[in-house]
Amino acid sequence: MRLAPGDVVRLGLLGIRTRRLRAALSALGIAIGIATMIIVIGIPASSQRALSDRLTSLGTNLLRIEPESQGDQPAPLPVESVAMTARIGPVTEVSAVANVHAVVRRSDLVDQYDGSGLTVLASRIDLLPAINAHLLSGRFLTPATERFPTAVLGAVAATRLGQDRLRPGQPAPQVSIDNRWFSVVGILAPVPLAPDIDQSVLVGWDAADRLLGFDGHPTVIYVRCREPALEQVRAVLPATVNPQLPGLVRVSRPSDALIAKRATENAFGALLLGLAGVSLLVGGIGVANTMVISVLERRREIGLRRALGAHRGHIRIQFLAESIALAVLGGVAGATVGVLATIGYAIGQHWPAVIPAWAVAGGTGGALLVGAVAGVYPAIRASRLQPTEALAAP
Repeated sequence: MRLAPGDVVRLGLLGIRTRRLRAALSALGIAIGIATMIIVIGIPASSQRALSDRLTSLGTNLLRIEPESQGDQPAPLPVESVAMTARIGPVTEVSAVANVHAVVRRSDLVDQYDGSGLTVLASRIDLLPAINAHLLSGRFLTPATERFPTAVLGAVAATRLGQDRLRPGQPAPQVSIDNRWFSVVGILAPVPLAPDIDQSVLVGWDAADRLLGFDGHPTVIYVRCREPALEQVRAVLPATVNPQLPGLVRVSRPSDALIAKRATENAFGALLLGLAGVSLLVGGIGVANTMVISVLERRREIGLRRALGAHRGHIRIQFLAESIALAVLGGVAGATVGVLATIGYAIGQHWPAVIPAWAVAGGTGGALLVGAVAGVYPAIRASRLQPTEALAAP
C-alpha cells in the first residue's frame, strides 16, 4: 500500500497536533536558530552597508584629472576631453571646472587687484553629483542661468565675500568679477572631496565664454565610475582625455578609503558565512535531538501501527515528514522574527536595513534540509522497532 502525498502530510502533522506543547518547543528551538542566523547576518550586513556608504561619501570611486606642466605652463586639456571621458563604459559621472583667471571682489570699491585669495571657476551644471557637493542655500547653475551673469559661492568664498546665506524674498546679492556684476544665486556647503571648490566662485560655462574670455579648456575633470573597474578606468584616462599627449595628463590615485572598504567587505563576507553555518548546525542538532526523544516516547504508537499493517516505509515517512514539518514551521517563524528584529535594530541605529535575500531563503531552505537530515536517523530507528518490542515498552 502506497501513501498519497496528502496522507504523508497528515501523518507528519499528526504528532504536532497531538503533542502541541512539545512541538511548539521543538519548533521554537529551530526558530531561534534561524532567527539568530538572520539577525547575525542582517545586522552586520546593515552595519557594513552603513560603513560602505560612509566610505563611498569619502570619494572611493572619484578620480581627478589635471594637466601636467609643459615647461612653465601646464599643457591644456582638449576642449572635447569631458565628452570623450563620458564615453568610457564604467564611468557614471563626469564634470569639469576651469580657471578663468579673473578677480572677484565683493564691491567695486575694493582694490581691483584684491581677489581675497579666491578663484573664479567656469563650472559645468552637472558638477554637484560628481563631487558629492550640496547647497547650503539658493540653487545651483541650470541650463537657463548658466548663460547669464550668475554665480555660486563656495563655503569659504561666501564667508570672505560677506554672503553667509541667501535670504528668500530679498534681492540677490552681487559680486564684481573682472568689473562685471554677477548675481549670487547659491552658496555651497563645504565640499570634503574637492576643498578647492570651497575657495572658488563658480560661474556658468557659457557665461564665462561670453563675458570673461574663457577659452573652453577644462582645468580639472572629476570622474566617478563603478568601483570594481576603477583601476582599469584610471589606466585608460590619460589616452582618452588627451590622445596626442597622454604623458601630460595627471590622474589622481584611488582613495585609501577604497582599500579600506574592500577589506571590510571581504572580512564581513567571511564572518557572515561562518555565523550562518554555526546557526544551522545548532538548529539541526536541536531537531535531531527532538526527533530521537519523540521516537522513544511513541514506541507504543509505532508498535500499534506496525501491528495494524503499517510497514517500515510508512513509519520512516511518518517521522521524516514530522521532522521536516517541525523544521519548516520553525524556519518560517524564525525567518519572520529575524527579519523584523533586524529591521528594528537597523532603524534604531539609523542604518539602512539590509537583509540579504539569500539569508532568508537559505534560512528557510536550510531549515528544510536540516529537518530532513536530522529526521533520517530517528525515522530509521523507529522503522526498525518490532511490533511486539514496541508494544511491550513501558
